[in-house]
Amino acid sequence: MTPLDDVALNFNPSSLVLLNLILAFVMFGVALDLQVEDFVRLKKTKRAFLVGIFAQFVFMPAATLGLVYLIEPAPSVALGMIIVAACPGGSISNFVAARANANVALSVSLSGVTTVLSVVMTPLNIALYGGLYAPAAGLLREIAVDPGDMALAVAVLLAAPLALGMAVNHWLPALAGKLRRPMRLASLAIFSFFIAAALAANWRPFVGHVADIFLIVMVHNAIGLAGGYGLAWIGRLAEDDRRSIAIEAGMQNTGFGLVLIFTFFSGIGGMAIIAAWWGVWHLISGMALAAWFRGHDAAMVGRAA
Repeated sequence: MTPLDDVALNFNPSSLVLLNLILAFVMFGVALDLQVEDFVRLKKTKRAFLVGIFAQFVFMPAATLGLVYLIEPAPSVALGMIIVAACPGGSISNFVAARANANVALSVSLSGVTTVLSVVMTPLNIALYGGLYAPAAGLLREIAVDPGDMALAVAVLLAAPLALGMAVNHWLPALAGKLRRPMRLASLAIFSFFIAAALAANWRPFVGHVADIFLIVMVHNAIGLAGGYGLAWIGRLAEDDRRSIAIEAGMQNTGFGLVLIFTFFSGIGGMAIIAAWWGVWHLISGMALAAWFRGHDAAMVGRAA
């Protein structure tokens, strides 16, 4: 069996362009829920906001580095894990937060803010934590990734469609209102279809290595979900805020991670397979967690009655 670091995936330049367009479409949809007031309102919930940012950009990458040192995966897998952890929260997290009876306003605001901050934080965390794990650092040096170029890519891919969506919400609120739900559902469907198609096109290497990555992604994702909730609990936040932060920390923008992997890292197998499976698994785990939260709430209501 070909080692993960040497796996060459079937992913051509036109597929990368399509993924970029899908990512821009998804981010535009997220921004239709955002207003400048959302960012201003975060001043009134500083603790929840700061805990959410800490969970996303400090806890998750640092915990990932700890997990990498513990399990010592292949270098490309380790760097793939770090890249996923360095990405901002995924847009689907807002949909899951609604299903989980979480604080949707906090979830949407955190998604928007972390996306803006990712212009600086994502390249910084990839360079920092990738450089702290020697095997992954070797890949970084070999590929010679320029953090400045990566920051520019983040700004174009995430910040531009986010700004456009917010502009539509501000200047054309009626149109934004009509587009929100269809865009949310379309984003979920299109991104899920793309991930499924990418896996199908690379089914043989994926199946050959799924046993190597399945448990890694499951544990990695669980750390994000549990860690986000735990940090919010330590911060004495309300239950709906805890749920939002758990979901934001455990559901990453894996589509953006894949764009970075194929743009800057030549689509090395271990990285791409980790990010692609993350894109599938966090939907499963997120919806399962949301169902558990809703069931718990229903049980509590039943007991109170």
